[in-house]
Amino acid sequence: MKKAIVASITGAALLVGISTGVYAGTNMKKIEAYLNGDVKVRVNGKVAQFNDDKGLALQPITYNGNVYVPIKGIGNALQVPVTSDTKNNEIIVGEKVNGTPLNAEDFNKTPYSKDPKHTNYKGTNYKEVLYEHFDGGGAPSLFFTPNKKYKKLVFKIAAIDGNITSVKISDLDQNVLLKEVDTITPEDGLKEIEVDIGGVKTIAVNLQVNTDAGYMVPLISSYYK
Repeated sequence: MKKAIVASITGAALLVGISTGVYAGTNMKKIEAYLNGDVKVRVNGKVAQFNDDKGLALQPITYNGNVYVPIKGIGNALQVPVTSDTKNNEIIVGEKVNGTPLNAEDFNKTPYSKDPKHTNYKGTNYKEVLYEHFDGGGAPSLFFTPNKKYKKLVFKIAAIDGNITSVKISDLDQNVLLKEVDTITPEDGLKEIEVDIGGVKTIAVNLQVNTDAGYMVPLISSYYK
């Protein structure tokens, strides 16, 4: 038999599987809903078991003809983090960044990849990346278009299998060098470069990559602010 519940603070927490503090405020509305253990959710062909961070089972909820599933459980099944920002009253699906991810604005998509062979780096799957590998070395250029909306760029890049000997970040339209970074090695891990980009429409990132080496730029971890 289905069990009726009141989806106030507790019911909302069942939907997302995180702290109820994120829902504190005046926009909450009391409803009557049902825990629905009969509903099964398949993720990539397999029935998913939804659990909260403490390992307790979470069930879908039926309300007003619709089925609501716990977003925390979906995140776990898809290996996508789900967190809460109580200060801004937000649920965050995916990696938490402190600005606007690079892929939210225009960029050149030639080296764009979702291939797990490229997106997995040191135990983390970055989902969407710019990736290239050069047998004979290379001098690739990457282009991003913040369109004068932001003040800073936080650019992250990893050297793969060999050194990146130079990174030059420029204002393409004004032909002005904004930042230059010397050698990045694989041992450096994911290198963070912060650049002032106030008033910049298009950014060019020019790289020099050693023989039998490459680079990886995670598009969600790199961001504007």
